[in-house]
Amino acid sequence: MWTPTSERVAAANLSRFIEFVQRRGEPGVVDFPRLYAFSIDAPERFWPAVWEFCEIHASRRWQELVDDPSRMPGARWFEGARLNFAENLLRHRDDQPALIFCGEDGTRRTLSGAELYREVARLAAALAGDGIEPGDRIAGFLPNGPEAVIAMLAATSLGAVWSSCSPDFGVNGVVDRFGQIEPKVLFAADGYFYGGKRFDSLERVGRIVERIPGIERVVVAPFTGADISVENIANGVEWVAYVGDHDGDSIEFAHLPFAHPLYVMYSSGTTGIPKCIVHGAGGTLIQHLKEQVLHTDLGRGDRIFYFTTCGWMMWNWLVSALATGATVVLYDGNPFYPGPDAMFDLIDEIGITVFGTSAKFIAAAEKAGVRPAQTHSLETLRTVLSTGSPLAPESFDYVYREVKKDVALCSISGGTDIISCFALGNPLLPVYRGELQCRGLGMKVEVLNEQGEPVRGQTGELACTMAFPSMPVGFWNDPDDAKYRAAYFEQHPGVWCHGDFALLTEHEGLIIFGRSDATLNPGGVRIGTAEIYRQVEKLEEVLESIAVGQQHDGDERVILFVRLREGVTLSEELIERIRRTIREHTSPRHVPAKVLEVTDIPRTRSGKIVELAVRNVIHGRPVKNTDALANPDALDQFRDRPELAAP
Repeated sequence: MWTPTSERVAAANLSRFIEFVQRRGEPGVVDFPRLYAFSIDAPERFWPAVWEFCEIHASRRWQELVDDPSRMPGARWFEGARLNFAENLLRHRDDQPALIFCGEDGTRRTLSGAELYREVARLAAALAGDGIEPGDRIAGFLPNGPEAVIAMLAATSLGAVWSSCSPDFGVNGVVDRFGQIEPKVLFAADGYFYGGKRFDSLERVGRIVERIPGIERVVVAPFTGADISVENIANGVEWVAYVGDHDGDSIEFAHLPFAHPLYVMYSSGTTGIPKCIVHGAGGTLIQHLKEQVLHTDLGRGDRIFYFTTCGWMMWNWLVSALATGATVVLYDGNPFYPGPDAMFDLIDEIGITVFGTSAKFIAAAEKAGVRPAQTHSLETLRTVLSTGSPLAPESFDYVYREVKKDVALCSISGGTDIISCFALGNPLLPVYRGELQCRGLGMKVEVLNEQGEPVRGQTGELACTMAFPSMPVGFWNDPDDAKYRAAYFEQHPGVWCHGDFALLTEHEGLIIFGRSDATLNPGGVRIGTAEIYRQVEKLEEVLESIAVGQQHDGDERVILFVRLREGVTLSEELIERIRRTIREHTSPRHVPAKVLEVTDIPRTRSGKIVELAVRNVIHGRPVKNTDALANPDALDQFRDRPELAAP
């Protein structure tokens, strides 16, 4: 669908990196396929090349790169190195914009590299004055604004461990997460905006603090312009008062081991209390730089945006772009407010060069009839990134037809589990319809059949068969790694099984068909749910859908729930058209036994639909942790449906 020009290929960071690797004694690495082979065949030479090319700052060099890359989990990387994550992100201390914040309400704020450093230095001094030390936990219950970035950098500059979630979480959802890691300091805001409305945060903050007794300090940042009162919040203090008269001249960065904990991330929590996934500073840094500098072609003049909240790993990924010298564009609010083309307005206003979003957003923009190629310049836009769920082939068509013809559309896939990606974009390669361009450098990604054998051109389990630096340090309160091993390594010991149903294509790209734990299995044939969604959502009448398997008559049958456009009814004619579309473009096995209407589909707070929760509900099983859902009431529409009892 798109091929980079020779000029773009020549100017790409990845082309310069290939030349860099050649000069380091690898003359046979002349193109991306050979570079990828080198990266997995010789990790002891590849990862140091990434370190040097991306100019990672460290006070001490490593003594051993990796003890045993075949050991999963447990491989130790860059042993002996000492570094600080925040120091690497704050390396550009000049007048170029480091952060541009755009609020839904029209607020705009810009911080230069020098200003960001000063604000971090002042807050770090305040935290140090509160006795914060390496290993202490600092939590953020914050909108996606500058204060979240400043607080994270101040905490990690001292070697503290950062964890955050967005302010739309309920009290139980926050306590389920932060209560496990017992933060000493909680950063919060007075409230946030969404869809043109102001929402208060402080009432929930007070209740959260009551339930997490280890919180010694609550720092409240202004965000909505409302008067702040911390009287009802134990140990509460306003941000300005907390920072006080601390100067911003310098930061004493704590230089710590490569694997020192940096972030605690959380599993979705839809099947129980969220798992606390601990990520190391060095692994996160080198992996993000590899992905941003090499795969995303990010550099000093770029302005990178990703629509995310502080509760999704893409926030952590986005903020790492500060290390590249690019300007990070933050947005908080509804991406369709005040109209469906709001994000495209932002691209033109700010001059965004790399625009990141979700597959859901792209599909919704198409359904809303947004045609930015006709209404916007988008002159600066060079790359579109999409993740969160598989990007349908029809969404590729939409981007190139209605957004911009000359743009690199990079569908990427990974997860909170690795705080990064297994499959990525590539500035040297063409974009094929419906495919993720390539496997990530240094990531030995394979598709395994049910016997655990690597296959090509066949669907199977997405797996990684060699260790990589951004694997979790471990899970919180899991001293013998039992939870960690159970999460990824039980299916095939010594192999990371990611839980995605995938196919490796003839172009060495990937197609993701959805979560393998939500795979449908009618008549013993494995079907990825995304295969059904791609067909159903072609229909003008259908806004979105969710497919689950129902145990029935000794087999499994496919049940499809659809959310329709306003004014559309689920007639027999429409049901037949849905079934015919699925049958003609997939197979008879994909055709749902039942097509039922709902007005809402349950999803996590990062926007992913939750097939497993729906499957549990239709079978009368409990959903263990509805606080993890953005809209838990939606589950009621799937419960006790008489149609599901019928043949």
